[in-house]
Amino acid sequence: MIEEPNQEPVMEQVDNNFIPKTFFWMFLGLLGTAIVAWYTYSSGLFLNILVNGSFSILLIVELVVVLLFSFLFRKLSPTMVGILYFIYAAVNGVSLATIFVVFELQSIVLLFVTSAVLFGGLALYGYKTSKDLSSWHTILFGTLLAGLVVSIINLLLKNTMLDIILDWVILLVFFGITAYDMNKIKQLSLDPNLDKSKLHIYGAMELYLDFINIFLRILSIFGKRRN
Repeated sequence: MIEEPNQEPVMEQVDNNFIPKTFFWMFLGLLGTAIVAWYTYSSGLFLNILVNGSFSILLIVELVVVLLFSFLFRKLSPTMVGILYFIYAAVNGVSLATIFVVFELQSIVLLFVTSAVLFGGLALYGYKTSKDLSSWHTILFGTLLAGLVVSIINLLLKNTMLDIILDWVILLVFFGITAYDMNKIKQLSLDPNLDKSKLHIYGAMELYLDFINIFLRILSIFGKRRN
């Protein structure tokens, strides 16, 4: 009787490639966002966007790209999914040029590194834990939705204390979402029935959004503003 070859090394190889590819794409997205944000600020392009009233158009483009990415992900080719990802990263970079206007550069760099360390710890927990964190979904995203609704209302109320509370609440929610998303990505990486040709880009997008939101909330709370 001829024994079948052991498939475990192959499966292990697939798993070992998926997570690094996900983080590599996340890194590329963040790098693209940072480069575009700095260029938009340093070149004066951001001022032109504000004067021309094009900022709202940028936000609409971001929303459209996210919706296309989310709803057409399964139908689009890996190349198209990658293009949408980098379009979003670039457009987001233009809108994030505001942080260089509002905050001091040293504070931005320091809090970016701080955010990266926190994000790394949370992602590591989500990956290493033996628990299934899928039960967190309802609480995390329900709280996030409530926080966003209250944030919109507070645009009219302009309550400074409520702004601070919301920053902390949403920051803590994204701490949980980061661990949740990393846990979900790990489960996807272990599923041999999934086509992973573009799935790592989906994971990169989720982690990219988690990191950006953590960074922006930490910057809002602790950032040193320009005079």
